[in-house]
Amino acid sequence: MSGILLVADHANGKLADISAEMVGAAALVKDGIGGPLTVVVIARSPGDFTAALNLPGVDEIVTVETPGEHFDPAITEEAVCQIAMTMQPRLILAGNTVNGMAYAAAVAARLGSGFASDCISLAVEEGAIVATRSGYGAKVNMDLAFPGRPVVTLTLRGATFIAPEGAGQATVSAAAVDLSQVAGMIEHVDYTEAPPANVDIEKAEFILSIGRGIGDEKAVPRFQALADKLGATLGCSRPVADSGWLPKPHQVGQSGKVASNCKLYVALGISGAVQHLFGMKHIDTVIAVNTDADAPIFSVAKYGATVDLFELADALERQFN
Repeated sequence: MSGILLVADHANGKLADISAEMVGAAALVKDGIGGPLTVVVIARSPGDFTAALNLPGVDEIVTVETPGEHFDPAITEEAVCQIAMTMQPRLILAGNTVNGMAYAAAVAARLGSGFASDCISLAVEEGAIVATRSGYGAKVNMDLAFPGRPVVTLTLRGATFIAPEGAGQATVSAAAVDLSQVAGMIEHVDYTEAPPANVDIEKAEFILSIGRGIGDEKAVPRFQALADKLGATLGCSRPVADSGWLPKPHQVGQSGKVASNCKLYVALGISGAVQHLFGMKHIDTVIAVNTDADAPIFSVAKYGATVDLFELADALERQFN
């Protein structure tokens, strides 16, 4: 067995960002695994996505045309299993999305493969695939190996791996799969969009983030106004979101959003728990403000200050009024 089989993720005619991010993840282990990187697109019109998936590192794009317009986990499971049994890949990757979670575990069970979900890192160590995921309520990270399993199926967390840029030279072909036994097993009734959020932490370039150090929910509007003056997106740590001071979409961290596009991150009153630091791992410039000089946030900060964050807010407000 060799090679990687990657299942593209899409919804409502749009390719999900995780699809390209998985290509970036596959690049980390491709040489260690050996063999080609094959992307399979399962859709009513799979040709709509092939150009966007033809990225550096992709050797082949395989298309599967489905009878229905909407995602069908039974059809996806069957198509992936048939292709995997023909290709004999060593690694199968899916997104840890609503779609991916609907079929990936079933694929692993049918193939008898190793399985882990919501993975945040990949490696090959002494020839063995090692996946990292969080555990115990995101309090620790665990490295998982899969001894005795010739194939491993993983779902990957979004906004975690860097998507490659540019165009690849992949070949495109249609897969010969038989979906007659599963077609029509599931009826699509409706699709309901998630409630819209007024922030997008994953795409924000400048984030002003607040933690428990602000002391009280009543201080939140002040820092929202400050973020607006500075042209920043207001983020927060988990305790702020869990307390209901800010909606969940503002949260940066392992159980929130990864600030994958951020260039400047200002952390006010944030201690820097490992879960929060995970959401900042792609950021080059971090400015930390915390009166505790031993706060973990300073271990990743390029600039730091132990001044009172409200005095700093006063100065910034005067400067930008």
